[in-house]
Amino acid sequence: MQTINNYDFKGKKALIRVDFNVPLNENFEITDDTRIRAAIPTIKKVIEKGGSPIIMSHLGRPKEGPTDKYSLRHLVDHLSKLLGVNVKFANDCIGEETKKIAKELLPGEVLILENLRFYKEEEKGDEAFAGKLAENGDCWINDAFGTAHRAHASTAVIAKFFPNDKMFGYLIESELDSLSKVLESPKRPFTAIMGGAKVSSKITIIENMLDKVDNLIIGGGMTFTFVKAHGGKIGSSLCEDDFLETALRIEKIAAEKGVKIIMAHDVVAGDAFSADANTQICDANNIPEGWLGLDAGPESIKDMQKVIEESGTILWNGPVGVFEFEKFEAGSRAAGNAIVTATKKGAFSLVGGGDSVACVNKFDLAEGVSYISTAGGALLEYLEGRILPGIAAVKE
Repeated sequence: MQTINNYDFKGKKALIRVDFNVPLNENFEITDDTRIRAAIPTIKKVIEKGGSPIIMSHLGRPKEGPTDKYSLRHLVDHLSKLLGVNVKFANDCIGEETKKIAKELLPGEVLILENLRFYKEEEKGDEAFAGKLAENGDCWINDAFGTAHRAHASTAVIAKFFPNDKMFGYLIESELDSLSKVLESPKRPFTAIMGGAKVSSKITIIENMLDKVDNLIIGGGMTFTFVKAHGGKIGSSLCEDDFLETALRIEKIAAEKGVKIIMAHDVVAGDAFSADANTQICDANNIPEGWLGLDAGPESIKDMQKVIEESGTILWNGPVGVFEFEKFEAGSRAAGNAIVTATKKGAFSLVGGGDSVACVNKFDLAEGVSYISTAGGALLEYLEGRILPGIAAVKE
């Protein structure tokens, strides 16, 4: 397969689909450039090998066509600084004017095209629109894992126009490599920590993981759907009554497959969902009326830490409690610290999903884990076992 390392970029215009969907403040300043930094190695590689990178991305969700608020021109100066070159900007992503600017690019020059989503055809996966984008370059690199689960024009359909000149960028390569270490050849024991509010949002992932893991730690609000399924008293804790049967079914499948399920048996409860709630520690299945479980309790935290620290592979997707509130952050902090300890001992750890990444950043643990995934929805669909159009398009 064609790779960014073995492809000859000399004198070529390389269309690179990146995910520069970054947050901007009211002065259009970037407040978190993680996604931009993640694409820099790929862009630099093309420059080093004598090519001209042409950057394509979306930004936000423009509903009414071109809107200055969502213009990629706001990113030009910052990208120029990160790359150390003056990045050029095209006021459109298709059309004669854009094609002309692209054609006249010299080796080492970088061009960023205007927001792809100013055209409805992008999200519709319109083939004619993908063809117009393809006219701007000689090859196509997909480096936007965050949008790889969408069959959009620039993330998948465009591949048809580059049958022999398409490849992944370094970001997608590293995401796939890390996911393969977790899902295809994990070092045992393999522990998945699935946190979050709802069983419904994680059910497909949990079912898919039961074939792969040795231990499944269930944390966060979904714990109480399991507790209630066994007749426990959960007070005002979050619960999905429609999923009580599902919870029991998951436990039954886990037992059949020899997967150990670990969840909180004592909890830190609050008398309100609030940073300054009163708290008490109680049994997970005996929470008083008017109180709700908001974090794992001290005994449960010890059990969870022991399992994590003895693991060879760890996947963390979702916090263990309401980590945004200091009174209810102990479970998530302990999980994070245990992952760092296991990683030091040689485990491979992958953290993915917005809240888990926020956790890692809040507790300053990023340096201590093996890999942090930048993708949200794409990662979840990959963990569910689905084929991602943006990945399939390059591999086909």
